[in-house]
Amino acid sequence: MTDATYYHAITPEFEKRPALADEIEADVCVIGGGLTGISAALHFAERGFDTVLLEAGRIGDGASGRNGGQICMGYSCGMPVFERTAGMEQAKIAWDMASEAIGDINARIERHGIAAGYRRGYLHAALNARQLGGLEEMAESWSGTYGFRDMKLLSREETAAATGSEIYRAALLEQGSGHMNPLAYLRGLAFAAEKAGARLFEDSRVTGLARGSRVALETEKGKVRARQVVLAGNAYLGSLLPEIEYRIAPVLSAVAATAPLPPELTARILPGDEAVADSNTALNYFRKTPDNRLLFGGLASYSGRPLTNAAGALRKKIAGVYPKLAEIDIDYCWSGKIAITFTRMPDFGRIDGNIYYAQGYSGHGVALTGLAGKLIAEAMAGDAERFDLFAKLPNYRFPGGPARTALLALGMTWYKLRDLVGLSK
Repeated sequence: MTDATYYHAITPEFEKRPALADEIEADVCVIGGGLTGISAALHFAERGFDTVLLEAGRIGDGASGRNGGQICMGYSCGMPVFERTAGMEQAKIAWDMASEAIGDINARIERHGIAAGYRRGYLHAALNARQLGGLEEMAESWSGTYGFRDMKLLSREETAAATGSEIYRAALLEQGSGHMNPLAYLRGLAFAAEKAGARLFEDSRVTGLARGSRVALETEKGKVRARQVVLAGNAYLGSLLPEIEYRIAPVLSAVAATAPLPPELTARILPGDEAVADSNTALNYFRKTPDNRLLFGGLASYSGRPLTNAAGALRKKIAGVYPKLAEIDIDYCWSGKIAITFTRMPDFGRIDGNIYYAQGYSGHGVALTGLAGKLIAEAMAGDAERFDLFAKLPNYRFPGGPARTALLALGMTWYKLRDLVGLSK
């Protein structure tokens, strides 16, 4: 077994970009080479901005190249939170933008010829009657309030046939959402950004940021002066800008890819090739890969401590869903950091008028990162209305400062107990 990601094993190599070694100037400097940063760089370059992107390591080393690759509608907080917080009119606009984000993924794949292996179909699975009630309420809201029809509520029998597992009470199928290889998608966008004129630098960690009408950024070997800056490091940004550091909490999440499934089970497990996530707060999520492995995630560390024996723990979770896979080999197991917010709403904002940030997608980042890059580019071009819808949302600092992850871990213990006794909805 290797701790490298499955995606890195199957995705064509991405030639290493140079480290910044000069003093340069740009209209926009993007910090972070994940989906938010690369998407932003692509949009800026297409709009004619002189764009530089600085990545601390390799493009795809962070969460954007290490996640489960699953794409679904909405936001982690749920639409009722948007409705209560921003009002119904703004909630409907936010819903439309979430739908737009998924459409943009498909459009970019087609436009730029990205071989990301996109597959349609996403199942929200209910483990008990309480969770089924939650799915029914969600489907009614999505249909009645937001006019969303591209879904179907599956019975117990239909869910068993769709998943190949008997443990679920029901499921809500999103027919237009789905899953893909996120690393291949990210690298495809990076190629497109370069083709549009963006300059990408790897191994170029930003070590200093001096504010001003032109922001001065320092790396180990170079400097950038830019009129506008985008902070797109999310959980990997650290304390570069202290006032936004504690608005998110990093969560370490693990994913495993099994050996190829036995032939007799390949046709029974996820025969329609959908992605699945259960409805627990500490949820499991999984899908099949093009070479018929099971890619399974759901182990998370909220304390900041490294995960121990993640492969063994995930194998037990796999066996809970598919008992016949209890002894299957785990060929790949890796982890990465996502960022969650206190409200589970994404956290967008600007500081000093020329430093933009987007972070805290809380598990919905594969789609919402692309939307974030698009909205920041719109705002910099003079149309900030859609960006400001998110920037005005009341996201709060986590209590505890540096100790926030320990407090978060304590709180999640309570939610895991609720999952265990069937009280999650």
